[in-house]
Amino acid sequence: MDNILSVHDYDYHLPEELIAQDPLEDRSSSRLMVLNKNTGDVSHHIFKEIKDMINEGDCLVINDTKVIPARLYGEREDTGAGIELLLLKRMENDVWETLVKPGKKCRTGAKLVFGGGLLKGEIIDVLDDGNRLIQFSYDGIFEEVLDQLGEMPLPPYITHKLKDKNRYQTVYAKHEGSAAAPTAGLHFTKELLAELEAKGVKIVHVTLHVGLGTFRPVKVENILEHNMHSEYYVVDKEAADVINATKKAGGRVISVGTTSTRTLETVTDEDGVVHEGSGWTQIFIYPGYKFKAIDALITNFHLPESTLLMLVSALAGRENILNAYNIAVQERYRFFSFGDAMFITD
Repeated sequence: MDNILSVHDYDYHLPEELIAQDPLEDRSSSRLMVLNKNTGDVSHHIFKEIKDMINEGDCLVINDTKVIPARLYGEREDTGAGIELLLLKRMENDVWETLVKPGKKCRTGAKLVFGGGLLKGEIIDVLDDGNRLIQFSYDGIFEEVLDQLGEMPLPPYITHKLKDKNRYQTVYAKHEGSAAAPTAGLHFTKELLAELEAKGVKIVHVTLHVGLGTFRPVKVENILEHNMHSEYYVVDKEAADVINATKKAGGRVISVGTTSTRTLETVTDEDGVVHEGSGWTQIFIYPGYKFKAIDALITNFHLPESTLLMLVSALAGRENILNAYNIAVQERYRFFSFGDAMFITD
């Protein structure tokens, strides 16, 4: 009996060389696997061909969050010992929740220095999960200081250095706040989006600031015991109105990425009506979930035993997804953040 609640039901074999280490020169030339969520049928395409698969009257929902250069290297003021810092979540008054390495000696009261003093920080609290709250001080504008000193926080499975910071941003990135890119959107070019709009496809922006929890593996046997991370989202009235009008007119709501999906499913009621709103979502989507907002999904290939693999399995069926992933391995698709894409539709 397949209980679909065991984390091991979401495992698959991935040869390490299929993990994409660098973005392609042309964003829209990546490969695209199309998966029929009802039949499990698979076909192979190039991403830019997606413009022929999205119809006039459909609505494409994109996440316009912007990744901040959230990785900082500095030292402790008292000992000069080197430290690495990852900005996770902006609180208030220049206080951030952070991940500090090595963390053992970074106790409350410890002072940290970055860029020879351009940025200073003091640890004001150590949280239960080991993350630190840091109060920063600097001259000028925080974002400009960060842009000068910070590095893009690439996922741990990417070992190559990124030559161009902008390649870990979508072309429509606008609102700063993510520690990771909404990677399904990396395949779109401005030209491709313009072609879709000219065809009569509505393009709607939502915002969800992606946290590093998105990469956190599920470490419990029963997935229901997994503690889901929370992420901040914003859906404005205009976006909600366009999506609702699309649904009413019989068009499809096509989500670009699991982040847009989680946002929409958070703000949609049981009747399928999307509401404007903002706040923190901890929504965990796994098989058995009934989708209220989206009809189709553009996404990348996700890590084994991850919450994102569970989300796509909820939409297309676990067996269909694992079969498609096995085909992707056989066909040597590129996996994860800089990898190829999948369009789950009917």
